[in-house]
Amino acid sequence: MPTTGQPGETPVRSKRADARRNQQTLLAAAAEVFVASGVDAPIREIAAKAGVGVGTIYRHFPSRADLIVAVYRHQVEACAEAGPVLLAETGSPYEALRRWIDLFVDFLVTKHGLAKAMQSDSNGFATLHAYFLDRLEPVAAHLLDAGVEAGEIEPGTRAYELMRGVGDLCVDHGSDPRYNPRHLIDLVFRGLRRTS
Repeated sequence: MPTTGQPGETPVRSKRADARRNQQTLLAAAAEVFVASGVDAPIREIAAKAGVGVGTIYRHFPSRADLIVAVYRHQVEACAEAGPVLLAETGSPYEALRRWIDLFVDFLVTKHGLAKAMQSDSNGFATLHAYFLDRLEPVAAHLLDAGVEAGEIEPGTRAYELMRGVGDLCVDHGSDPRYNPRHLIDLVFRGLRRTS
């Protein structure tokens, strides 16, 4: 049962839920700014997008690295949680995987610049990479397996290979305006689809 100090005070659990929601809003805003302006974007730009003061961001995330890591984890969790939801909603494992890969690509775009930002802490980056694989590889594997079981996806593709291939296609996506990795990812998906 929630506890309160004095009559009329907000229950402690409610305050925690509000704080969590506010932090999720802040992380989503930071992710959007990172996509648009890179991980070196001014903190005031993130604060404006989130509708909070700069002090609020520093209270939650004392350094830029803390914010980047939190955004990274937030995006990984959102991507991981989306897999089962898409599978339940679409009615087609192939389409669920396709939509999940779109989210994965969005995540990779958000992640752009993270390695550079984390260079001073290579151990921290290695830990984040392991976390990324631990959370997302099983989701991709489950979607692939569901597609194979439904007869929509050719068997034999491993989740790691698919994620690695998509990741490689997204490297330096912003360095050449003529290059859109999503076009090549569409070709990959045509190859995954079972036709007979």
